[in-house]
Amino acid sequence: MSTFISFALVLLLVFTLSDSVVSDNVHVSIKNRLGEGRSMNVHCQSKDNDLGEQTVADGSEFGWDFSTNVWGTTLFYCEIGWENVQGYHFDAYSFERDYVRCETQCSWLISKEVIYGLNGQTAFWEFMYLSPN
Repeated sequence: MSTFISFALVLLLVFTLSDSVVSDNVHVSIKNRLGEGRSMNVHCQSKDNDLGEQTVADGSEFGWDFSTNVWGTTLFYCEIGWENVQGYHFDAYSFERDYVRCETQCSWLISKEVIYGLNGQTAFWEFMYLSPN
């Protein structure tokens, strides 16, 4: 009986200490569609992962893969900027908002005026945020 209790405690400890005990794999991509050769700085992170600052050329994209946590609280947020626009914050993946909307592929299109998110269920780009000008 004590072996069973020890095993159960070890299993509980593993689940408690692991923040990425699995769900679906998700790919997020942020596409620069600012035009006129404008590069964009992107800095994305979660509570546990800092992806560093990236420079994304006009027409290019930056992306990453991750697994959602079992608690349904996964959140990746980004700061973007270009020219005189700096430090604009948006949530690139929020489990609560995106688990159904973009399930395994969350794509963002950043234009000078608007930020669109691709809805995986409808296959349409949806208005999500106004870009700061």
